[in-house]
Amino acid sequence: MLKTISLLSAMLLSSLLPSQEFTRYKNGLIYSEGAMNRLIKVVDSLNLKYKTCDMSKVFHSQLQTVGYSVKMESGNVSGAKKDMDRNIPIEDFIKKYPEAIIKKDLLIIKSKEKDYHKNTIIEIREIPVEDEDALYIEFDYTKELYNRVSKNKWAYNYKDKKSYSDEKIYGFFFPENFKSVPLDPKYSRQIIYSDCLIDTPVSKFKEDAKSERFGLSVPQDWKKLSKLEKEKLLDELRSVEIIGGCSQDPSPRMQGIYMALLSAETGNWEMFLKSHLDIVNDRFERVADSGYARERRGTYIKELETLNINVPDLLFGTAFRIENPVHNHYFGNVSRLGKAVSESKDVELFLSQLLSMIGDKNLDDYNRIVSYFFYLNCNYYIKNKRERKINTMKLTEAIKRLPKYLTDQIKIENIQF
Repeated sequence: MLKTISLLSAMLLSSLLPSQEFTRYKNGLIYSEGAMNRLIKVVDSLNLKYKTCDMSKVFHSQLQTVGYSVKMESGNVSGAKKDMDRNIPIEDFIKKYPEAIIKKDLLIIKSKEKDYHKNTIIEIREIPVEDEDALYIEFDYTKELYNRVSKNKWAYNYKDKKSYSDEKIYGFFFPENFKSVPLDPKYSRQIIYSDCLIDTPVSKFKEDAKSERFGLSVPQDWKKLSKLEKEKLLDELRSVEIIGGCSQDPSPRMQGIYMALLSAETGNWEMFLKSHLDIVNDRFERVADSGYARERRGTYIKELETLNINVPDLLFGTAFRIENPVHNHYFGNVSRLGKAVSESKDVELFLSQLLSMIGDKNLDDYNRIVSYFFYLNCNYYIKNKRERKINTMKLTEAIKRLPKYLTDQIKIENIQF
């Protein structure tokens, strides 16, 4: 008989320190020795499978360009809209509308995303280097709109005047077209490795899975269940995605850890790695979240390192931002990955590659700035002050090799720890 985990007891679990967040076994891990042995056997076969993967596949960077953002919430907004429709040059627009808030030399990304209703949309957004007030706009997806020429054109969202709000317009001007460039084979190989290991064709949740705020149920004595009963329970957990009510609600992570535990106990690698990576990346749906709550959540990178996995290639393979991912490709959160890597036995290897990527002129600007944020987050969590200082000095030198428009936006004083 299933017994629902009470929100109160789960709240108590969430208030513990990261090292106590989940029960640990005698091996110091959140998975039993028997489960780890079963997983190691699966990994060994996957490492052999990787050797037969198509290593010639080329991945391309996400579509990107450098341009301007424009916001107008007062003045002749209707006139600005008409001029944007006529593709007025940005220099003329600046002179004609001095009330407009304009930022220049922005790294701008175009991508296909899913909205709340899981419909495909086009999202155009700026990548802020220091400014957190980043602009983004959305459109319904069509292939023609996504691939259209953008040079010397505008893209905007317009809202007319309502009884409760003023007329406003916000958007972008693109001096050049969006472009995507091939990644160096050494980077593509890391993406191929992560895709091969994660087994992307299988999704963590079923396609018809429901979303619920409550309802996580597991037997208190689940460890005593037979393998068949554990597999059935895992199947039930895949049918409902728990949505967290707030940052203090640990229900989504509790579901994630039970899915990982059951997967480990039954040797279900596909579900295990996806579930564990979600714990590492703290990838769970919540109505709201906060920084202080995120700080208390562990990353559990040691569990991956104990398996026969090339963890640097696995995590780097999820960190690249690419235009042509395979279906269900796993994209990591570089903020969370940075925290995880700070606890890795291979932290120096990670930091070395990140510095190389930041300075790699053949790598696209977006992935170079993603590497910068990855490094920055990792160094923030390194406990040794002397190491942090040395790493900061190396990062300061690497920043000089970025394109000038990005280097100019980075405030050196903000990377001092």
